[in-house]
Amino acid sequence: MSTPYPFTALVGQEDLRLALLLNAVSPAVGGVLVRGEKGTAKSTAVRALSALMPEVDVVSGCRFSCAPASPDPGCPDGPHETGASGSRPARMVELPVGASEDRLVGALDIERALAEGVKAFEPGLLADAHRGILYVDEVNLLHDHLVDLLLDAAAMGASYVEREGVSVRHASKFLLVGTMNPEEGELRPQLLDRFGLTVEVAASREPDQRVEVVRRRLAYDDDPAGFAGRWADEESAVRARIVAARDLLPEVRLGDGALRQIAATCAAFEVDGMRADIVMARTATALAAWAGRTDVLAEDVRQAALLALPHRRRRAPFDAPGLDEDKLDETLEEFGGQDGDEGDRDEGGDDDPDPDPDGGPGGGPGGQPEPDDAPRVDGEPAAQPESGEDREGGEPQPSGGGGGGGEQTPARAAEPFRTKVLSVPGLGEGAAGRRSRARTEHGRTIGARRPRGALTKLHLAATVQAAAPHQRARGRSGPGLVVRRDDLRQASREGREGNLVLFVVDASGSMAARQRMSAVKGAVLSLLLDAYQRRDKVGMVTFRGSAADVALPPTSSVDAAAVRLESLPTGGRTPLAAGLLKAHEVLRVERLRDPARRALVVVVTDGRATGGPEPVALASRAARLFGADGVASVVVDCESGPVRLGLAGQLAGELGGTAVTLDELRADSIAGLVKDVRSSGQNSGQSSRRAA
Repeated sequence: MSTPYPFTALVGQEDLRLALLLNAVSPAVGGVLVRGEKGTAKSTAVRALSALMPEVDVVSGCRFSCAPASPDPGCPDGPHETGASGSRPARMVELPVGASEDRLVGALDIERALAEGVKAFEPGLLADAHRGILYVDEVNLLHDHLVDLLLDAAAMGASYVEREGVSVRHASKFLLVGTMNPEEGELRPQLLDRFGLTVEVAASREPDQRVEVVRRRLAYDDDPAGFAGRWADEESAVRARIVAARDLLPEVRLGDGALRQIAATCAAFEVDGMRADIVMARTATALAAWAGRTDVLAEDVRQAALLALPHRRRRAPFDAPGLDEDKLDETLEEFGGQDGDEGDRDEGGDDDPDPDPDGGPGGGPGGQPEPDDAPRVDGEPAAQPESGEDREGGEPQPSGGGGGGGEQTPARAAEPFRTKVLSVPGLGEGAAGRRSRARTEHGRTIGARRPRGALTKLHLAATVQAAAPHQRARGRSGPGLVVRRDDLRQASREGREGNLVLFVVDASGSMAARQRMSAVKGAVLSLLLDAYQRRDKVGMVTFRGSAADVALPPTSSVDAAAVRLESLPTGGRTPLAAGLLKAHEVLRVERLRDPARRALVVVVTDGRATGGPEPVALASRAARLFGADGVASVVVDCESGPVRLGLAGQLAGELGGTAVTLDELRADSIAGLVKDVRSSGQNSGQSSRRAA
């Protein structure tokens, strides 16, 4: 067994270490979510924690780690005899991102259950993690159905395995620790709330500290056992302090003054539900016990808020978690010590001030104020040509005479709105999500088939139908059905999948009017929010001047796409062909990486093409590549004014997709925007005539 890196040898990361230690003192705190960039010792710290956890007493031979003093009455290995007990180190069980449902919750032997009525059960990771640590690296990349199972187990303290009426239940109480890189996508709010605490980690920018990190890591890699031995005394001291804090925890008094501060803080930051109040109370109590005190002080409440509230406060879409510490201090001061038992609250009220505000780089207004309501594209006056374009021949020309000049200050996005559902036609087999129809492990049953590999979802009627004709030949004599493995049938189910939504955004001079670009960005932001809710991957290609750029490679981080969109510059010619060719190349590469995930291309443009020889013909040829590949596409028509050329509708026809205006994108009357690619030519022709 490899020697883990010592917990006490970690350099910096005080918040991370404190959050992990508080959960070791009081597992009721509810776990830790560690957010941060790659290479910041997230996984190292979690694995090092397991070595500090006290040993647990277990019933000898029990696969479900029942406690001898209070064994689970419903344990599948029970009932347990008294006296048969032992002890073992606390386990840290790792849940791989690609784990199957059976690996997580365990599996029943369906053949024996049907033929013999025997509940033959093989425990999964939730059983192994009982009374220990369940560690999920890259928890934000976990499949939705596994997230649902984790939510159920964390809420009920038990895991249920059911297969066609045959069920097994066992206790599963664990310390949930997850790590994630926010650049790869966010967590569902339901799972986010299940983590008691959250911490943000980042690499130090201090050269001396970085030198020490490298020095210690090299020493550990050269001689893990020797390095761990040099930190053995520190490890023993921390382990003893955890045990002492656990013993002191029942004696810690949480006074009415501290409770009032906790309630006022949660109310001030508008957190939903009461879980935040409970987690803060438990965290403040654990902080007092860790400090060797029996009274909870204001400094404990403040630290508990910084750990328990950032991921729970109500915030706008794509806002990063965080707390306004000035507001926190004002709330604690206003509601501190009203019952007289927090007399020294002022000493701890601001023991760790942070002079930097917690807002993001784009939080304040960056230019002229935008209108209060989102601009209506179809309602814009269009008496004059827009800056940087010449309407002669229907093709804009950049101002200033240069091929790529005319860049303007980025316009701010209009308020997002709820969009119609854009979906990919047909039946896919991609990653679980909420956008397009797909064959999945969860959903409504649409048929049966022979299982490929392990049986996960039994189709009972089809199995009985397959076994029934062979009962006499198999010598059936009793009431039981004689079932062979060849009789088993897997249920085929239909659910929803997540797609790759690739945005191809026109950022040329013809789109540069501030009201128009503001509306365009608001529409793309609305579609990004929809993609986040439907668990899609997103990517973004922009084109302007003389070339196209991949502004965002396909990623699960919708937040990153929103940031790139906000700073998108505009101006210059309209190299539509270059944008489409770049998008086609992105899809080709992504298809090699993830062949099961289907793509939806959303082209945001007014349909014009300028720059270079024969720009319109080149754009037409590039668009027909998508139709030939059968890629589902939608053109969001950004053309404004009373006179329209209908170029976006023509582009949609060549793509094999559908055109929709900015106003139609939010209209309730539009349904099924993405039609079957085989019949999309007629649909896009209708859209073109409607746009014209």
